[in-house]
Amino acid sequence: MERDTLIDIAVLILRLAVGVIFVAHGMQKLFGAFGGGGIDGLAKLLENIGLAAPVFWAWVAAIAEGAGGLFLLLGVVPRISAGMILIVMTVAIVKVHGSNGFFLRDGGFEYPFLILMNCATLMLIGSGKFSLFNKY
Repeated sequence: MERDTLIDIAVLILRLAVGVIFVAHGMQKLFGAFGGGGIDGLAKLLENIGLAAPVFWAWVAAIAEGAGGLFLLLGVVPRISAGMILIVMTVAIVKVHGSNGFFLRDGGFEYPFLILMNCATLMLIGSGKFSLFNKY
């Protein structure tokens, strides 16, 4: 198999992994699926960490995660989709996990940082040839 094809397959694998994770997280936030708290639960969390207009930001985060994840799965505007998730993960690190140190077991930013870096990679390389629309 050619190197370029292997790279496109690797990008597809990365895109699918991040996409599945964020479709699930988006459904938790948008619909309360998979034991999630829905918009109300997220808004309450955002209020507790001191964000102004928590309901507004709950909707923004939920849509960014759900739509961003779905679009990554499909390869639709992958750079924009990855960018939306990257912003959500940056806020999660700064406002929620950063003060707990690095490691996940302590509530740290290890996992959001990994997702953030995956999204940064996808923003740089796009979605590869196995996608519906990979220009942006």
